[in-house]
Amino acid sequence: MADPSNISRRMSLSAIVQAITSYGPISRASVSKITGLSKQTVSEIVGNLEEDGWVRTIGRTEGHVGRRAVVYEIVPDAASVASVDLGGTKVRVAICDLTGAVMAELVEPTSKNGGIAVINQVADLVERASLKISGNAKQPRIAVIGVPGVPDPATGRILMAPNIPGIDQVDAPQLWRERLGIEVFVENDVNLAALGEHWLTKANAKDDLIYLSIGTGIGAGIVIGGQLLRGAGGAAGEIGYLPFGKDPFEPESLKTGALERVTATHAIIETFAEKTGEKKPVPEIFDLAASGNVAADETLDFVARQIARSIATLAAVLDPSLIVVGGSIGARQELHERVSQHIKGCFPRPVPVEISALGNHAALAGGAAIALSKLHLSLFTAGLKGVEIETPPPAVEVFTRGAA
Repeated sequence: MADPSNISRRMSLSAIVQAITSYGPISRASVSKITGLSKQTVSEIVGNLEEDGWVRTIGRTEGHVGRRAVVYEIVPDAASVASVDLGGTKVRVAICDLTGAVMAELVEPTSKNGGIAVINQVADLVERASLKISGNAKQPRIAVIGVPGVPDPATGRILMAPNIPGIDQVDAPQLWRERLGIEVFVENDVNLAALGEHWLTKANAKDDLIYLSIGTGIGAGIVIGGQLLRGAGGAAGEIGYLPFGKDPFEPESLKTGALERVTATHAIIETFAEKTGEKKPVPEIFDLAASGNVAADETLDFVARQIARSIATLAAVLDPSLIVVGGSIGARQELHERVSQHIKGCFPRPVPVEISALGNHAALAGGAAIALSKLHLSLFTAGLKGVEIETPPPAVEVFTRGAA
């Protein structure tokens, strides 16, 4: 049987850490008032935390009559976490301190060799980014890696990731753990982006939020009641497989997805090529549309209609408070304007749709949020069940500016 006094001690520790994390700089008296713990208990635990290097004094309270109280805050660089956004075209890594601030960031094109080459590339980037953090900052203890597919918890394989060939043939999480020597958690990249938007823009967003990512592929991250919806097999939000756009019964639709075939990067390039006989990169097609090119304009309008259909489908099924659209294609203002117009023509109610405020840092933010939560739990709860420690998010502009 567990020692009741030990459980009580761990609960007190987690409550005190949560109070300092959420409200610091804060005095011991204020921590006592917030947690309901005695001043003696708070003083003892805060003293231990300070001695172990997890909290520090940062001055005294101002504006009070009489003796001013010492105030405490979490030591930001006492530990760190790694957040990785592995995409079909780019890999981005951020090393964050205990407050969520980005201390180091690296980005490079995703290896075209897939499989083991990508596993090694991600590990290399984490190690190189870790070497960039300065001062007394500690090396990462936990890494959260966002992947463009569905992690299978039973096998460790990353399924439904056609943009990274061979990644489904290896136990990616285990290989990353062995290579980095730390705990590694793998999550769908769009799910991380949804959590990142919810974490960093919580003041402006309701608890029900859908993040729709459109770039190399298309997918949705769904947050309901503040919690991520994964589904029975972890594939909730894989809307690229919605059965419209292209023929869902064609073999290619089982691999890429009928909707993805008409909404993502490949769709824009191929649709324009069908109209002109020329294959051009997506940014150039957007530029041509802006300059009045008819084929480019028709291409973007076709894609916008398909995206509007997907948003109408999500709105009809889930009725979210907000749909945030991001990704290299989804975040384009000119596409957003077209999509907004088409939604009005295919759905009877207004649908709140906004462009992501986090840009290419959305998944990194979600990874940081999860990594920090897991790190705090491992450090300050010692296995207590049902206990969570939330890290207040840094300002959006601070996180997106990063350290790059």
